[in-house]
Amino acid sequence: MAPTAKLIVYPPDANGWRRVRYDGVAIGVAHRPSDVRVFLAAAGMENAEEVDLTDPGFVEWRGGGPEDWDPAP
Repeated sequence: MAPTAKLIVYPPDANGWRRVRYDGVAIGVAHRPSDVRVFLAAAGMENAEEVDLTDPGFVEWRGGGPEDWDPAP
């Protein structure tokens, strides 16, 4: 079953960290995609390790996709 809540990953800050919101709630600040999965699991999502972080129907990547963790200028 596909997740129904929306995940938003904000642009990297000056240190390369990205704020993460799930279903309208701030759940952490990630430094890599695996951090996002850990936050989702902590927020109660079952099978968070299997979530497709490239699915635009579920996740909105702002300021670059899941491969972009370079610090902002």
